Amino acid sequence: MRWLLRLLTHAAAAGRASAAARSATSHVKGGGSHGFASGGWDGSPAVPREWLRKLWVEELKKQKEAAKGLGALAGSYQSVEAAGAAREVPSRSYQYDDRDLDPVEAKLAPLLARPNLVIARDIEWANIMFAFEQESRYIIMDPLFPQSPVGFIREKSNVIFRQLLRTRRPFVAEITDAMGNEIFTVRRPFWLINSSIYAEVDGKEIGVVHRRWHLWRRIYDLYLGNRQFAVVENPGFWNWTFSLVDEDDKLLAQVDRNWRGIGLELFTDAGQYAIRFGDEGLRHKFGLAADVEELCVARQLTLPERAVALALAISLDSDYFSRRGGWGLPFLIATE
Repeated sequence: MRWLLRLLTHAAAAGRASAAARSATSHVKGGGSHGFASGGWDGSPAVPREWLRKLWVEELKKQKEAAKGLGALAGSYQSVEAAGAAREVPSRSYQYDDRDLDPVEAKLAPLLARPNLVIARDIEWANIMFAFEQESRYIIMDPLFPQSPVGFIREKSNVIFRQLLRTRRPFVAEITDAMGNEIFTVRRPFWLINSSIYAEVDGKEIGVVHRRWHLWRRIYDLYLGNRQFAVVENPGFWNWTFSLVDEDDKLLAQVDRNWRGIGLELFTDAGQYAIRFGDEGLRHKFGLAADVEELCVARQLTLPERAVALALAISLDSDYFSRRGGWGLPFLIATE
């Protein structure tokens, strides 16, 4: 529109100049018709076509030059904006870089590259009411984002073995992300004296947790491949904190079983576990994070080692904190 107004302005000026020239000529010659026969429909003088064409061409050249200048300016602005965005985008919320991970670590990172995890077991009503052993289900949460789960643990086992063998039953548990995509699995064979649980990624074993028998202490050895990287020596009884230490007795991680209230603890096996991998990356606390203390560790566990630590939490729940059930409802009725 700006160029059209400029064009009309030039045309009007040219028309006024032509009219003035013709008026002067008619006054000198003593006659004339003020140019009506060669003018517009309203009596305005005509504008030469050649002059209009030249003006149009010049205006188009100016528009193209202006468009090129604006395009170059926009391109430079976008490049500067992209560079600024690249500087402002933070790195991963956690300490692992995807570019440095092998395929196994890359698969574990979305769930395990976190400073803390909270694992809560679902209430098994059939077990409570009728002593019918159900497949265990767990919800995995990040204390920094407690509004929605970040993963699930789902047991897969034989229904007959569950009823006959109870906590000694063999099972495979699938650990998935919040969308149900499998991340890794844990496999727990039947056991009689000492239990073992294996962590596997895509069917390949990456680590194992062996329980070592003791009369009252709870001792576990954690292996990554054939190398032992941690040991747990819990004094037993009412101590519900399981510390992973290395060969120099330096703290690596902790698994805490949290008290969920006398009702849940007395009548159900719906336990809750906090796995603390260390204080790196934990800067703000809200929601469940207020209940998970920061932990100073000697070193950060690798992602496969964290998978073995999560397998330890599942084994602890099966070994010590799963109850037979079947007495909750009758017990309530008998006490009323």
